Amino acid sequence: MKLSEIRNKLIDKGLKVTPQRIAILEAIYKLNNHPTAENIVDYIRKNHPNIATATVYKVLNALINNELIRNVKTGKDSMRYDAIMENHHHLYCSESDTIKDYYNDEIIELLSDYFKKHKIQDFEIEDIKLQIIGKFKK
Repeated sequence: MKLSEIRNKLIDKGLKVTPQRIAILEAIYKLNNHPTAENIVDYIRKNHPNIATATVYKVLNALINNELIRNVKTGKDSMRYDAIMENHHHLYCSESDTIKDYYNDEIIELLSDYFKKHKIQDFEIEDIKLQIIGKFKK
């Protein structure tokens, strides 16, 4: 993703465009593999050696709160970050701790239809995310 597109995404959400926000959002797009905060820190420190780890976490929280990224928890309780905001699911490999995006409109429709028919008492569903856990074949 181009820097101008990243700037526009921040502006569209009403966020101040800062070098830290640009660097962190750019890192998530470039790493493109559901990076951890540590992966992001390692990546951006190559060009921004003075950025504090606390700053990275604050920016990640701001990006999540403004729906520019999502957090994805793994089976090993590791928090990962995803810049794809379109409705999709995840395949999580319990062996390698790898996450891959999984797109299937039929599953989205099935889950949505199911919960329209079978409402959960005293609970309003905002979103449904499916994480399928298994092992990738080699």
